[in-house]
Amino acid sequence: MIDENFLKRYINTPSPVGFEFILGGQVVWLNEVKKYTEKTKIDTYGNIYAYCGDLNANYTVILDAHGDEISWLVSEITKGGFLKVVKNGGSDLQIAPSTRVNVWLENGIPISGVFGHPPIHISERPEKIEIKNLFIDVGARTYDEVISMGIEVGNPITPQDGYMGLGDNFITGRALDDKLGGYINLMVLKKLKENNINLPYELIIINSVQEEIGLKGAAIASFNINPDVALIVDVCHAEDSPAYKSKQYLSGDGTILTVAPSVHNKLLRFIKKILSENNIKYKMMSRSGSSGTNTDSYAYPLGCPSSLFSIPLAYMHTTVETVHKCDIQSTIDAIYNTLINLSPEVDLKYNII
Repeated sequence: MIDENFLKRYINTPSPVGFEFILGGQVVWLNEVKKYTEKTKIDTYGNIYAYCGDLNANYTVILDAHGDEISWLVSEITKGGFLKVVKNGGSDLQIAPSTRVNVWLENGIPISGVFGHPPIHISERPEKIEIKNLFIDVGARTYDEVISMGIEVGNPITPQDGYMGLGDNFITGRALDDKLGGYINLMVLKKLKENNINLPYELIIINSVQEEIGLKGAAIASFNINPDVALIVDVCHAEDSPAYKSKQYLSGDGTILTVAPSVHNKLLRFIKKILSENNIKYKMMSRSGSSGTNTDSYAYPLGCPSSLFSIPLAYMHTTVETVHKCDIQSTIDAIYNTLINLSPEVDLKYNII
């Protein structure tokens, strides 16, 4: 059963890169996680750490998802009263035109705007969308009008699109990458508490920041904690629709486990064994080089054995990211069973045979 009330509130609360705490996304997650743990911390850049298990143990496992979302930043206010922008993370230029947005003032108040776009009737309409052609109309026609609204260079901008149910089995919205992971980690913690599980190690659940600009928040957390094991939750591409040529990973496939250089082979084998023994549905994915996720920040440079759980997600980095509810539950079950079977005695070292 998906807690849609919390998930909707979390998805709809903005958390653009660099403003995750100030604009409230991290606050929503923090207030919820406090229901299931008595100890939390926040670092200088807004990573949240929630503690459970044996806090005196000399063995630490972290469970990470990132809470930031792609967005835009005001880069210029024109004489005519329009806003020019730069990307704040991997925002998609192609879907920006005609999008309704909120321009967030320093006091947290939103100003409504729209990405304007030349109409199809104009012969010189550009065929290719480029960042230099994008602009936001906030209903002003002079520079001074914009300034009087409180808008300034550097204000973050997010789409107004939010959480929505899609049929009986899907949910859609912006920032499911990776607020789904934060939701899943909360549900795992809730399940541990409800089942009175006493973990034989310290578990720190991290809602990290600034993943979308290069895994920065996880790098901070990794050095702050230096964990013994890191489990990361993120998304991958669900390839059901005509938007995808490949049809290898589909909605309903369950959680996706990844083989990549940063994914520790012995930890991955342990997880596969646990999932198989508990009849939890999963598929395997291969990635060369970087995993593209916070897994890399925990694996390098401190050498923490790390592994990745991914939720199949359609239309990534759009305002209509879409996921099957059963894949959310599958990932919750996969992580929960991994944690209750993990212990400091699990051998993750490489030895000469």
